[in-house]
Amino acid sequence: MIRILEPDEAKKIAAGEVIDRPAALVRELIDNALDAGALNIELSIEKGGIKKTEIVDDGCGMNKNDLSLCIKTHATSKIQSLDDLSRFTTLGFRGEALAAAAAVARLEIVTSTDGKEAWLLETEPYKLTQTRRNRGTSVRAFGLFDSIPARKRFLKREPSEAMLCRQIFTEKAMAFPGVSFRFVQDGVLKLQFLSCTNTGENASVLQKRFGESILEPQERSFLHAEKTAGKGFSVTIVFGGPELFRKDRRQQYIFANKRRIQDFGMMQALEFGLAGLFPNGTHPLGAVFIDTDPAMADFNIHPAKREVRFADSGAIHHSVTAALRKYIHGNTHDYTHIKYGNEPVIKTTPEKQEGFISLSSGNQTQEAFAAEKETGYNPVEYSGSSAGNAEKKHNNIRLVGRVFDLFIIVEQGDKLYLIDQHAAHERILYDHFLSANISTQKLLIPIPFSTGNDEEDTFLQTKKDEFTNLGIMLQNEGGGSWLIEALPAGWKTTDSKTVEVILALQNANENLVERWAATLACHTAIKDGNYLDDKSALSLAESVLKLSDKEVSLPRCPHGRPLWKTLSRDELFKAVRRKE
Repeated sequence: MIRILEPDEAKKIAAGEVIDRPAALVRELIDNALDAGALNIELSIEKGGIKKTEIVDDGCGMNKNDLSLCIKTHATSKIQSLDDLSRFTTLGFRGEALAAAAAVARLEIVTSTDGKEAWLLETEPYKLTQTRRNRGTSVRAFGLFDSIPARKRFLKREPSEAMLCRQIFTEKAMAFPGVSFRFVQDGVLKLQFLSCTNTGENASVLQKRFGESILEPQERSFLHAEKTAGKGFSVTIVFGGPELFRKDRRQQYIFANKRRIQDFGMMQALEFGLAGLFPNGTHPLGAVFIDTDPAMADFNIHPAKREVRFADSGAIHHSVTAALRKYIHGNTHDYTHIKYGNEPVIKTTPEKQEGFISLSSGNQTQEAFAAEKETGYNPVEYSGSSAGNAEKKHNNIRLVGRVFDLFIIVEQGDKLYLIDQHAAHERILYDHFLSANISTQKLLIPIPFSTGNDEEDTFLQTKKDEFTNLGIMLQNEGGGSWLIEALPAGWKTTDSKTVEVILALQNANENLVERWAATLACHTAIKDGNYLDDKSALSLAESVLKLSDKEVSLPRCPHGRPLWKTLSRDELFKAVRRKE
């Protein structure tokens, strides 16, 4: 049987499409503050934004009549007709934000247009009274989803919701460097971005705000900015040099007319433009700020305005890629000796030398084992003599070459060894971590995370001292909220992956030390595609072949893979029928 929903029920269901969690409320309220011309915005949340979310701004404010209308469905001051969709310049325009918020939370709105006359609107019960306030607007939302328990049950734990609110806050601040932002969580000031001195779309202020938003101070000097333009659009690209490579694309941002959007094609343009500059399997970080004629883009194709349809996305894509390639071409000399971590990376193609044929192909980069040096142990530090070019023979081991960007080929006696460089290095590091203290490095900014259940809390608390011995310092903040305050020196991966790996150790049972040593070795070992110079390759081969003296069976990495494959002189001669 078909029936018409009661207006109140229909409103709450529709509101859930706009405000699905505290972070969505934060996004909509900050958009309103920015559209009101605010130069100072403060976000304050309690209990992940579920108990309270408040935005205070110094924008243009509202008069009494506008305040009474603002919580009505489809009430907006930003468009007058359908035709306005082709030329609007504001972040919000649908007139759903405050109406949706009022349907799923209790609102208090205080506003003034001149600082002389101010009004307070309360939604439960509805009341409009005169009050005092400086020019601007404050919106407070209490008890999100208290009236919709079914939706409230699907919210994450409070620390996780708080992190999502913080993420939205950071994205908004990133696109508006001329605005000052403050973020207060449970009464504590967590973030503050002061207005950059040069406002507008100047590349330097976007670069400065981007660095402040997501990077540690010592990383910000490796940021660069380029500008490009085409018919109906201009683009500012802020990007990190090869010193700031990442394991995933989480720190890649695309903005269209100051609104963050999801656009894989533009992220691809960032990757293509910087191709060849980063170690194999890693990604650049950066932000692409697109400013386009509103008539050349459709922002009305996604309920949360996360997607945009450009009239000529190909032109923007090409412009971004070309600008980045031009930058790289003009600064090639700067990347002859790049630094990953604390050690130099030689980015060059090895020359052919007398008596030696290089079999290397693909991405020829060498990480120079910064991670191993940071841990106090570098198994591939060459110990042989050197006269100009690297020696290719030491202790009866002769380096033949490399193949498939993974295998080192060496000759010893009457055998040829194809050594898996990653598995070999992983095994050497694994043995070292089990036999020596793991060096710890304090984090400048602790990594916050929240557990998913009480079992994870119990595991972390019970094993806290053991984790300290393994180079991981944890701080229990209570309520499922934790901080990672230190990690093993040389540990390099994303925050989310770090948390995932630590929580996965719950399945190690009594083999916690061995499991962590294997994980740490895997993350810090050289990878498939990393190019080793002759000295490093020969030293790694020498170190790993010594294992055959200690073990009866073929040595393996912690995950069970053989470290090498051998081919004897007799086997090779028989294979080509030189010997029966």
